[in-house]
Amino acid sequence: MADALAGASDRELDARPAADKWSAREIVHHLADSEMTSAIRLRLLVAEENASIRAYDEKEFAARLHYNRPIAHSLLAFQAARLSTGDLLDAMSDADFAKNGTHSEHGSYGVDRWLEIYAEHAHNHADQIRRARAAV
Repeated sequence: MADALAGASDRELDARPAADKWSAREIVHHLADSEMTSAIRLRLLVAEENASIRAYDEKEFAARLHYNRPIAHSLLAFQAARLSTGDLLDAMSDADFAKNGTHSEHGSYGVDRWLEIYAEHAHNHADQIRRARAAV
């Protein structure tokens, strides 16, 4: 994500590749919110038996959480959540990795599914940021 944002101007951060697509700025805030949410989800899965994982509406987050604000602190939140979760993953046992819970929209949801989703999430959005910046 840092590479995708390197040298970005405000104009590039606010450009949309299409009217219905997010700007790079909005993607950064989404990634921070998503990473913090994913960090809590993993912790719930590991710490609780049959954890309940609640869905959230990312479009409502974008509409209501002022995604037009500066990105610096969201970048720090993303980085801190990712680093802290990396430390947790390094410390987890095989039993921790085998934990399962229930997602409010998707049903059975385990650490393995969590990892599948979030391992590539930021990389996919970094590509989206590059496309958004290229729209300028």
